[in-house]
Amino acid sequence: MTQQPVPAAAHLRAESLRGLCGGSVHLPGDPSYDLARSPWNLQVSDFPAAVAYPAFPDEVAEVLRTATAAGLSVAPQGTGHGAPPLQGNLTEAVLLRTSAMTELQVDEERRSARVGAGVLWGDLCDAAGRAGLAARHPSSPDVGVVGYTLGGGIGWYARARGLQCNAVTAVELVLADGTFVRATEDADADLFWALRGGAAPLGVVTAIEFDLLPLETVVAGYLAWDATEVERLLPAWVDWCARAPEEATTSFRLLQVPPLEHIPRELHGRHLAMIDGAVLGDDASAAELLAPLRALAPEFDTVARVPAASLVRLHLEPEGPTSAYASSTLVGGLPDEAIATVLEKVGPGSGTQLAIAELRQLGGALGRPDPAGGALSYLDGAFLALGVGFEGGPEDWIAQRASAAAFLDALEPWATGRKYLPMHDDRVDTRKVFPPGVHARLSAIRRGVDPRGLFVEPHPAP
Repeated sequence: MTQQPVPAAAHLRAESLRGLCGGSVHLPGDPSYDLARSPWNLQVSDFPAAVAYPAFPDEVAEVLRTATAAGLSVAPQGTGHGAPPLQGNLTEAVLLRTSAMTELQVDEERRSARVGAGVLWGDLCDAAGRAGLAARHPSSPDVGVVGYTLGGGIGWYARARGLQCNAVTAVELVLADGTFVRATEDADADLFWALRGGAAPLGVVTAIEFDLLPLETVVAGYLAWDATEVERLLPAWVDWCARAPEEATTSFRLLQVPPLEHIPRELHGRHLAMIDGAVLGDDASAAELLAPLRALAPEFDTVARVPAASLVRLHLEPEGPTSAYASSTLVGGLPDEAIATVLEKVGPGSGTQLAIAELRQLGGALGRPDPAGGALSYLDGAFLALGVGFEGGPEDWIAQRASAAAFLDALEPWATGRKYLPMHDDRVDTRKVFPPGVHARLSAIRRGVDPRGLFVEPHPAP
């Protein structure tokens, strides 16, 4: 059992929460505390004053009121993928875990879903797939639906269908004062706008509803080469992206493949250059579109028509709790000089410590403001440059952060100046995420619903 560094006064005040949530509250010193406080991202080690697991909105409200009376802050958290920016700020806070809220409904006729705040994308994709539907899901099945959606959501259909946050039709949440709200386009419209991509703690979201896509199968998979081929591959992919229709959404990665059970054994331990993604449309059109990439003679080619539900595992990302670090920037384009910079910083022989250096193809619907969208209705960039590290000790994390900074800083001449918040494990000035008018409106809405600052802000604006 870990000896907790929570201040004695906060520890004493947190005793008032004991017994709430049907007993699912864990305090420092309790046998279950260490497990309860541990997020998906095992790089993070936080010591909150208490950890609460409410299962219903009324239990959430009770936790918020009790925390307020005790002079404690509250940090809502689903899976803990996005836990790093909170690190070190929870010793006077209640970590409110939403994993017990597992309501999951798929309405086949209305092509919509209703999910509780504890639902994971793998479960939602399976349920939607059984109804012949698909969602704008991420590249990993154990990411929480709610957290991903509130921050934006770039999926494999994003260039044709836009951000997941703009598919949302209703958000249910408990505000700082314990009030339950159902925000829609017609009720609490300002709050509804802010919740869709605003990525700010405006309350504890307990459930969301959103539209699904009528899609049973899709052409998807990966093309892979040895990483030593990257010098000829990356320029060809960038050129292909410039002409690709919106029906195609892909990424280019240089990755060190870990020996994980869900990854094909023939890839284990390889350093690969990989293009993966999806193409909406018929087989013939997809084959014609992909022909220039296949002409590059990949060593591995898994692209085929597959069940749409399977795409949530296309990216071969680690599943289950792990140590991870991610940082990114939005790039306006990749001219020859930028490509040369990428090869220098993360190509073979660069000495990079990143497990993955990735360029995600944006544009299309992602690049157009959605007039009916929320706070984040589009992304300002042609590509998202992303550096990811997995596993390791303190010295490894220092090296991985340095490698990510070297990669992204070198691309700064082509950066748009905007950031995509969900792909950042360091704190970000949120003025770089939203245009000035949007940022000001978000700040005003947050002050209105949380005037005393009950909720811990992962990315506090200066």
